[in-house]
Amino acid sequence: MTKTSLVALPLVFAAACTDDPVSYSAPVGITVQVKSNDISGDGRMALDKMITTENGNPYGKFIGDAEAKLGRAPSLIELDSATITLDVSKSSGVTALEQVLSGDVATTFVLNDTNTILDAAHFATPTGAGPFNGTSAFDMTTLSDDDITKLIGGSFKVQLDAAAAPAFSSAGADAVLQLTYTFSAYE
Repeated sequence: MTKTSLVALPLVFAAACTDDPVSYSAPVGITVQVKSNDISGDGRMALDKMITTENGNPYGKFIGDAEAKLGRAPSLIELDSATITLDVSKSSGVTALEQVLSGDVATTFVLNDTNTILDAAHFATPTGAGPFNGTSAFDMTTLSDDDITKLIGGSFKVQLDAAAAPAFSSAGADAVLQLTYTFSAYE
């Protein structure tokens, strides 16, 4: 007669009865560039870039890989984390985020055609070269069905809104900022 460990039974039962949704997670990077002469008269910068125009289309790859893992298009996407980094090797005249940005930085996703704005992440006074961690503000459940289709299809631009550091507009500098969003897709 074989003895079954009483400790093993709950583990087997738990593994057989899991309701965890199938998911896929991956980082998606996008680079934006700002020059000193891009700063508006009020000292602010508003940068935007289509998510699908990044070299290699990492968002498109994320969605394609998620569809392959899930067996269909995701029904829900969440933003797990976000970072901002100053690419010092490609920037000139600046070596730290606080030389480019002042105070809090907000990033949003602006959906094509409807111009619906979806909060993405906020960065509380980024310093150093980074990566500097942000706080996710992303909630796609507030979107209409049409906007959800646009979001999943990559039909949106990433927008960064921030005050420029006081000396940045006169520094003759060129800053290359890397935003990295780690998304999770669920069936």
